[in-house]
Amino acid sequence: MKRFRVPWLLALWPLAALAHAHLEQAEPADGATLSASPPQFTLRFSQAAQLTALSLQKQGQAQPQKLAPLPATAGVQLRVAAPLLDPGSYELRYRVVSADGHIMTGSVHFTVAAR
Repeated sequence: MKRFRVPWLLALWPLAALAHAHLEQAEPADGATLSASPPQFTLRFSQAAQLTALSLQKQGQAQPQKLAPLPATAGVQLRVAAPLLDPGSYELRYRVVSADGHIMTGSVHFTVAAR
């Protein structure tokens, strides 16, 4: 009977990989050019996730700016207030923990156009 357990677990392995939260949509969208500084950042995931870190780095800056406060609870859609941004290219980096306990990281690039 034990030899049947391994194939069964291997058959379920691809389903486990699909359980991780992944970014479905961001505002601003990746690659977007905005005419003004956004009032907030919105990240929508495939399943509830807890945002554990969010930072913003302007192209040419040495250090990213940590953004806070972060949402206190997990959610599918997470929003964080944005600071007033000068024109330039930015990278928004995030780290979330999905319901299955996996840490997922990613980034969104956008530009704020000169006025």
